[in-house]
Amino acid sequence: MGILNIVTYIPLVGALIILFFFRRESGRAIRMTATAVAIIDFLASLVLWFNFDPNARGDAMWQFRETYSWIPQLGVKYDFGIDGIALLLIILTTLMGVIAIVSSYSAITYREKEYYVLLLLLQTGMLGTFCALDFFLFYVFWEVMLVPMYFIIGIWGGSRRLYAAIKFFLYTLSGSVLMLLSILALYFYNEGGIPFLNIKGLGNPATFSVLQYHNIGHLIPPSLQFWIFLGFFFGFAIKVPMFPFHTWLPDAHVEAPTAGSVILAAVLLKMGTYGFVRFSLPILPQATWRLVPWMVGLSLIGIIYGALVSLVQKDMKKLVAYSSVSHLGFVMLGIFALNPMGIKGSVLQMINHGISTGALFLLVGIIYERRSRCRD
Repeated sequence: MGILNIVTYIPLVGALIILFFFRRESGRAIRMTATAVAIIDFLASLVLWFNFDPNARGDAMWQFRETYSWIPQLGVKYDFGIDGIALLLIILTTLMGVIAIVSSYSAITYREKEYYVLLLLLQTGMLGTFCALDFFLFYVFWEVMLVPMYFIIGIWGGSRRLYAAIKFFLYTLSGSVLMLLSILALYFYNEGGIPFLNIKGLGNPATFSVLQYHNIGHLIPPSLQFWIFLGFFFGFAIKVPMFPFHTWLPDAHVEAPTAGSVILAAVLLKMGTYGFVRFSLPILPQATWRLVPWMVGLSLIGIIYGALVSLVQKDMKKLVAYSSVSHLGFVMLGIFALNPMGIKGSVLQMINHGISTGALFLLVGIIYERRSRCRD
């Protein structure tokens, strides 16, 4: 088993240990076990950092590759590998996982066993999404993330937690379905075409390999690229979230427990921007170029709108949530500047936002907890 598998599945193993070996009453033991698992995972991710070659180019750029046949009839492979962008996001994820668990000690006082199991499952889903180099595998991990966060908001959230959880679920699921249609369109175009649209395929072997589509992206007809880009756009823009798909975010942040808000802001939102960098730009270059004015326009609106709305918020979590809409507008603007400096700046801002906004939600969580204790 390679290091990427170890980093990805350590939280899953920890979740299984807590699920099957601890009683509900073993609160302190559950907390300590979850913390130990998260710390081990973070230390394992540092192995990636110290063994990563930043000077690698071409196919060697994808490091720590682990490829196994999974569903050969459909061309599905279990394919893991990372570049520098994924490496940074993986380390951010494992670091925030430790912080989220530790910050839950005093905040979560009931159903602790289920809570920490879901938090560790969420960690595995996020890490797998950043490691996957097969569209089928990527989609599995993308959907796996949705379920734990839904329950974390819906069970341990605030007074309007069900409304916020269902809204988060419906928004994300809608975007995921459209993204799946785009993945299937790529798959069928690569293999045999799309007959009912009179689009001839390339006649290549069936595959969901992301790197294969990086190589053939320029061969996809511009009209088909446009529609595939739109499918990816809805899936990723809702997750970012870009204006006008941002309305689920303030509700989710306000109602989520502190750890849920930290993970949501620090990592989950980055999956949308990561998707644009990893899939939309390299696979759909002509559609990207065609839609740059729209993407830049929406990013600018998000920057200004998010900043102005955050100024008038009375709830501190909503204030930070709307500021995230503004900050991630800068990330999207950098991505669709379509130059190396813009991409580097957007990746740097992803990491900056993950750390700073996660810290802000921790501070807000402390204020919420102490205020509730004073009331009691």
